[in-house]
Amino acid sequence: MDYDYIIVGAGSAGCILANRLSASGQHTVLLLEAGGKDSSFWFKVPVGFTKTYYNPTYNWMYYSEPEKELDGRPIYCPRGKVQGGSGSINAMIFVRGQPHDFDDWAAAGNPGWTFRDVLPYFRKLESHPLGNTEYHGADGPIRISPMNDAAHPICHVFIKGAQQAGYQRSDDFNGAQFEGAGIYDVNTRNGQRSSSSFEYLHPVLTRKNLHVEREVRVDRVLFDANRRATGVAVTQNGVARTFNATREVILSAGAVDSPKLLQLSGVGEPGLLAKHRIPLVHALPAVGQNLQDHLCVSFYYRANVKTLNDEMRSLLGKLKLGLQYLLTKKGPLAMSVNQSGGFFKGNDQQAHPNLQLYFNPLSYRIPKSNTASLEPEPYSGFLLAFNPCRPTSRGSIEIASNRAQDAAKIRINALTTEKDIDEAIQGCELVRKVMASPALKEITVEEISPGPQVNTRDAFLQYFREQSGSIYHLCGSCAMGDDASTSVVDARLRVHGVDALRVVDASIFPNITSGNINAPTMMVAEKGAAMILEDAAMAAGVTTDRTRVRSARSPAATTLETARCAADPVASNA
Repeated sequence: MDYDYIIVGAGSAGCILANRLSASGQHTVLLLEAGGKDSSFWFKVPVGFTKTYYNPTYNWMYYSEPEKELDGRPIYCPRGKVQGGSGSINAMIFVRGQPHDFDDWAAAGNPGWTFRDVLPYFRKLESHPLGNTEYHGADGPIRISPMNDAAHPICHVFIKGAQQAGYQRSDDFNGAQFEGAGIYDVNTRNGQRSSSSFEYLHPVLTRKNLHVEREVRVDRVLFDANRRATGVAVTQNGVARTFNATREVILSAGAVDSPKLLQLSGVGEPGLLAKHRIPLVHALPAVGQNLQDHLCVSFYYRANVKTLNDEMRSLLGKLKLGLQYLLTKKGPLAMSVNQSGGFFKGNDQQAHPNLQLYFNPLSYRIPKSNTASLEPEPYSGFLLAFNPCRPTSRGSIEIASNRAQDAAKIRINALTTEKDIDEAIQGCELVRKVMASPALKEITVEEISPGPQVNTRDAFLQYFREQSGSIYHLCGSCAMGDDASTSVVDARLRVHGVDALRVVDASIFPNITSGNINAPTMMVAEKGAAMILEDAAMAAGVTTDRTRVRSARSPAATTLETARCAADPVASNA
């Protein structure tokens, strides 16, 4: 079958693309998803991510290769395998990042990607209770909910302690002041997850020009003799199928599977493709390189006041919280467990905040068994975790074979730069400094882990090596840039060296952003959709009339107006 646009992956980015590209009714759009529908109750309730954390029905449950600098451990890398992708199973913290994160994207050879360039798209995607302001939008599909009034009381003790330790407060990490301690925003609407699937895709599934196929494994992108992407070969319920794209194929399969699919399709490093007997379509050595992630480690504390552990560890407590949620859509089940935290400088030499903290009024251990669920510690407790904001270690994604059903090899390559090693230590020192504040000392009985015996730089680093893990922010493996030897897509997200093929997801990040990456991934999709429509309008204008006369009745004019609406930060989001 033929479609104008084929989108591979109905994740955080793909759902947005499907909405925007089909909005005018002019273009036929096919959205392909490897997983099933996000119809389960656990996708709607915010705390439901604890039920999908180790569920192979909805989660690819990837692991990295053993990490040499992390005590030889493979690192768990969950990825969404369901409509909505990882945006259906994440903890919903909504953080854009620092302005200089995006200014660095532009400086890497990507005009149009400074913070001022991308801010309209952040505003366009959100509906914020502050309304339309310099930093926020009020009419977007994604509903933003500040947790400040509903956060557990102990979270405000953390903020007081951070201030006592000499750090400022931030009332809005997505506003004028990024640095400081505060309460996180989450993407929820009326106590339910506000994902791109629920907000962008579900409302438009009845559009006649939008078609969604689920339980589809895309095996490769198809090219003609001129290296133009013409469609995709897939397997659905054991049956091989082919779908044709008359305009473009767009990969939105994420930081692991977008580079994997390029490699399976013959676009990548020639030696790797030859090793797996894949015919070379185009040599592009950066495919799968530049992988980045945030690594996090937690410090555990026993408290002398009640925490969420007390409410959530007993069956009766869980029933009470469940009843509260069902009746009111409020309470702990309506929020993320990552309620407070912030962004801090590890020392006075830092030009920008380089460490992110998460203060959780619930302490829990990551289960060792894939069949276990996340359970609170058996005492009144909380945890304080950190991750460096902008690690400089770079990993890779490589196909393991020429079979699409085989998971790619993920190499995070953690702690392979002196900066990253130093920041792992800085983070441990920051946690101890904040915890030494009078406010936090007053509610703390003891540090359970790592314990007071871990108090030197070497001991901090060893604790990080042994206990840190991914915080699931994989990105950068199809990096955007102007040099085809070091990047995969250009500033308009077109794959270098081939035609009619783009990548639009977190894999295009030149550098990881400071904070959780779901918000910038959705921004990339909004901006990517606008560019695709702009390019379609230009192509239609040239094809229809070489002088590009934009009469009110011309198809080009209509398409161009659609593109302008997609790019306009105050355009209707209906």
